[in-house]
Amino acid sequence: MTAVAVLRLPLEVDLSGFVALLQRLHVPHRVAVLWVPGEELAEQVRELYARHPQGDASGEPQSVAPPREGFVAQLRRSPITALVLLSTFIVFAVTLAGENFSAIRWLSFVDFRIDGEHIYLTYLDATLASGQWWRLITPMLIHFGWLHLAMNSLWYWELGRRIEFRQGAIGLLGLTLLFGLASNFAQYWWAGPSLFGGLSGVLYGLLGYCWIYQRLAPNPVYRLPPGVLVMMLAWLAICMTGIFELLQFGAIANAAHVGGLLTGCLIGLLGGMLARRSV
Repeated sequence: MTAVAVLRLPLEVDLSGFVALLQRLHVPHRVAVLWVPGEELAEQVRELYARHPQGDASGEPQSVAPPREGFVAQLRRSPITALVLLSTFIVFAVTLAGENFSAIRWLSFVDFRIDGEHIYLTYLDATLASGQWWRLITPMLIHFGWLHLAMNSLWYWELGRRIEFRQGAIGLLGLTLLFGLASNFAQYWWAGPSLFGGLSGVLYGLLGYCWIYQRLAPNPVYRLPPGVLVMMLAWLAICMTGIFELLQFGAIANAAHVGGLLTGCLIGLLGGMLARRSV
């Protein structure tokens, strides 16, 4: 029997209900062309079809990223990502790009005072004994200079939106606070009382989370552009050589980066394993 093309309709027409009717009536048919808005989404759908050509009742299609949207639409879709970045920008303004130490001292991991050319820092137990628990998290909002802020903000925008789309606003908020806490503790444990700040420890946590989760339970949302992981890990290795301190570009909180990365990998391992069991 020769197949005959029956209908050619505009792209905005939804045929899902009609196809379901044909199936109930046992009418032989084939829908041979699948159209989606944009090449980026098309690539994700191809990958999804390669894994589930017969479909999947587990809700897997929810992990397909939405098509490219305008900036305002992306802000509305990613409220926690936007809120964290807004908080960072406000702190950056209040601390005068990391130059206003009287403001920074209220957000640093431990309290400190400056006397002439010397800085005197307290220990964590004394800081917590005074009830200043917010300090466990707030260092992630401090940035020293425009370049520090720009790099961290761009990466948080990229990684945060992915996780917020896949895990929801509460999921991203929880991961951000967890990775901030872990990276801050790691830096304090390694270097003792010191002045440090930035979102980079959180970023390495989000990176490790996406990396390991994607390896165990592949989904298009956590698939990072080629070379990103290698570049970020290479940057971490370069920072750990001490070259920037030698060139007097400033100290790098390497322990915070490593602590965030390891915590992110661990949480990504747990999340990926749970995702695989649920499929």
